[in-house]
Amino acid sequence: MKTKNSRLDAIKMIISSKEVGSQEELLQELSKEGFQLTQATLSRDLKQLKVAKAASMNGNYVYVLPNNTMYRRVTEPHSATEMLLSDGVRGIEFSGNLAVIRTRPGYASSVAYDIDIHSFDEILGTIAGDDTILLVLREGCTRTSVLNALSLIIPNVQ
Repeated sequence: MKTKNSRLDAIKMIISSKEVGSQEELLQELSKEGFQLTQATLSRDLKQLKVAKAASMNGNYVYVLPNNTMYRRVTEPHSATEMLLSDGVRGIEFSGNLAVIRTRPGYASSVAYDIDIHSFDEILGTIAGDDTILLVLREGCTRTSVLNALSLIIPNVQ
């Protein structure tokens, strides 16, 4: 049996990767991912996630995650199960003693939390948005040492 947290993650992944305009469509997408739930449960989940409806670029009303009515959608959607199996990190770039990590929508705060609780010597702190993390690096640390530290929690970081 799949957990509520994995179901909520799947809902976020589906909404962020496809234009879904009704609970019926969302129930069908969740069913494809192996989740069996009632419309009432889905309604409660959407309320908990603070999902809203907003006009898409083509004028249809679709579900969006909070604080992002113009939510960026991926051009080649993957299944929610595929996305849940990845760590959510898309890449990292460096500039001086700063680094920016790009994540899938909704992943940045949890990745930043993981970085913070590990208290890496190379990283002074993090600031996370929805899909972006700013890392402040300690003076004198090399990119390689930062990548080595991050690889402990982000296996494919490059």
